[in-house]
Amino acid sequence: MKNPQQPNKRRLFFDIETSPNVVLAWRTGFKLSIPHDNILEERAIICICYKWEGDEEVHSLTWDRKQCDKKMLRDFSGVLNSADEAIGHNGDRFDLKWIKTRCLYHRIPMYPNYTTLDTLKVARNQFLFNSNKLDYIAKFLGFGGKMDTGGFGLWKAIILDKCRESLQKMVDYCKMDVILLERVYQELRTYAPHKFNYATAYGGEAHDCPNCESLNVHVSKTNTTAGGVLKKQMQCKDCGTYYTISNRGYEKYLAEKG
Repeated sequence: MKNPQQPNKRRLFFDIETSPNVVLAWRTGFKLSIPHDNILEERAIICICYKWEGDEEVHSLTWDRKQCDKKMLRDFSGVLNSADEAIGHNGDRFDLKWIKTRCLYHRIPMYPNYTTLDTLKVARNQFLFNSNKLDYIAKFLGFGGKMDTGGFGLWKAIILDKCRESLQKMVDYCKMDVILLERVYQELRTYAPHKFNYATAYGGEAHDCPNCESLNVHVSKTNTTAGGVLKKQMQCKDCGTYYTISNRGYEKYLAEKG
């Protein structure tokens, strides 16, 4: 039986900022069709910011002075590959697909699948916020909102003028998003599905807390499936996480408890 002094969690919070396509267009307006043949320069990733749960430092990676994102993506793919799970807001549909697409472009190998948790999906599935945007949820929870970028002019200054100060401002904006993401996740976490069991991954038992590996847990409820199989809903007294174990796991829990 394991009694960890420090959790082994490798939970990664990340966010990206991207550039638009540079295109030729005959006119501006709404509901226009611009064929891909009009693309002069493919969109790319400007910066990636990330932090590990429990660490204070927020790391940042940026494209190079030639606005190539290859080295940045090669570096971040190694970070992502080392994570047990990755947390993003709209990360499944947006951030991770962007990263995979740009890595494919540069022929940078990535794992076919990653263990992820998308706080946008949790917000949509479990709550009824007026808005599911990270900015709104963070304000709703009292954490304050995102930084003000000043609008599309920041992107133009970075892409067209290659302004280093503007690039740093975007990095700071992205870093703040990562900080807000972790804070929002911590509030929504007990309503989110478990994607990774840290207890069993690092030598613990199935009845230990899958989030923080704590042994300080108790049975909060007994459930049954439609087929009549009994399940025990457990709760961690340290972090509040709810999770379900089988009768066999419960018997082992009782045996170890004495």
